[in-house]
Order: sequence, then C-alpha cells, then structure tokens
Amino acid sequence: MSHTSSLAVPDAAQIAVDVARALAEDLGQGDATAGLLPGDALAHAVLTCRDAAVIAGTPWFDACFRQLDPAVQIDWQARDGQSVEAGAVICRLSGHARSLVTAERSALNFLQLLSATATVTAAYVAAVAGTSVRILDTRKTIPGLRIAQKYAVRCGGGHNHRMGLYDAILIKENHIIAAGSIAAAVLAARQLYPDLLLEVEVENLDELAQALDAGADRIMLDNFDLARMAEAVNRTAGRAPLEVSGNVDLQTIGEFARTGVDFISVGALTKHVRAVDLSLRLQLT
Repeated sequence: MSHTSSLAVPDAAQIAVDVARALAEDLGQGDATAGLLPGDALAHAVLTCRDAAVIAGTPWFDACFRQLDPAVQIDWQARDGQSVEAGAVICRLSGHARSLVTAERSALNFLQLLSATATVTAAYVAAVAGTSVRILDTRKTIPGLRIAQKYAVRCGGGHNHRMGLYDAILIKENHIIAAGSIAAAVLAARQLYPDLLLEVEVENLDELAQALDAGADRIMLDNFDLARMAEAVNRTAGRAPLEVSGNVDLQTIGEFARTGVDFISVGALTKHVRAVDLSLRLQLT
C-alpha cells in the first residue's frame, strides 16, 4: 500500500529549521564521542525497519545528515507513504563516519516519530475502508512539530484538519457562551473572517439544529453515541458535512463511519505515538 500520490512535502526551509533545532539540542558544543573516529574515515550504513510500518519523514532524515555533510550519499529503498514489512532495509548511506554517527540519533528520532504517526493513521484509514469517511487529525501535536506530524498523517492516508488557529474557525462551547448563542457566534465569525471555513461543535441535537439554521460550513458532533450520530445524519440530510469527535478508537471507528458521517477526527494520530523501531548499522570503509 502507498499513499504517495497525494503528498505535498513541507517547505524545505521549514524542514531545515526543524532539523537545525534538533541538531542544536543534541550537539551543543560538539559531538564528544565522534572524536573517537578517525577524522578522515569513510563509512557505509544500513537502515533497517524492525516493525511493519508506513514510512514518513525521509526529508527530515536526509536534512539531518546533509546539514552536517552535504556530500553524504543517501539511497532510499522506500518512499514516504509506502508500507514496509518488519526487517526491511529502507535506506543505505555513505559518507564521513563522524557525520554519520553524529546525525544518526536526530535523524532516527524524526523518522521513527513520523513513521509512527503515518502507521497509526493508516490503521484508522483501513478501519473505515468501504465508507466515504475521511480521517482527520487534530491540533494535539508535539509542540514545534505540527507541520511534520500533519505531513505524516497525509503519508498514512489521512487528511489535515486546520493547521492552527488561523486557517479555519471552530466555534466551541466557550465561544458560544461568550457570544450568547450559536447564531450570534456564527454571525460574528462570518463578519470577521468571511473567507475561512466555519465549523461549529455541538453537544446535542438541539444545538445541531441551531448550527444548521446558522449556516455552519461543517458541524462537529462532540461525544455523540451511535444512536444520536445516526439521528444527526438523518436530520442534517446533507445540508452540512458532519464530523465526529470523541470516544474514537480502532474498535469504535468502523461503527461511527457506517452511520453516514463525513469526517472523523482522531487525536491519537499525533498524540498517542509509539515510535517505529529502526536500526542504523555502520561499517567503516
């Protein structure tokens, strides 16, 4: 399985910033242990994925090595969005030995984290196969790595919700309380940001009716049970796309999808991450 056809790799400048920050926190004043290797030594390295996984994060991996040694050679056997079996060799590298060992940990940190996000996303996408539901991520990301993790979600076949607080409006309970009503909150949002997607989170069927009457672009059903979810689909009758949020896991998501909703957002894609097991072995030449 591969999800490479719909990928848009983040800007190279953003990747460079992410990598520079990671290298700086790891190297400090320099790699003391790398000094054990001869300064002119060259090496080959083989990267193995010990888990079945969906690969994501190769641009960050590459940048970790190339910021230290632009001449390093990296030969990928797998692409972002591609599934690999446990034990697969996914990359071969060659270059100065000191650069390879110095960049190793930061490079693996990016790849194991982002591949984990892509892998769990692919599992959720597979769980709704046969429906028209799209799996969405959330803003529950690792601070400083949102763009990277949301890219990894796309590698796994998922879709991005809003990137931040700036590119879409999500009216939630506290916004409604402050505005006085759903209708008032929607009206104010339309006046301030007429071009942004406007979504309203609702907690019951009465609020659903209010959000529909107010003309929301999308409605989020917050912690609805299956019966209310199905009733919400029936009452909405296609007037606005419906998104499910809350109590979503791999055991429940299939039933949720079959109610006829349009989107299911899953915080676990980026929040509950178990790193993919990777191994990089070096051989001096």
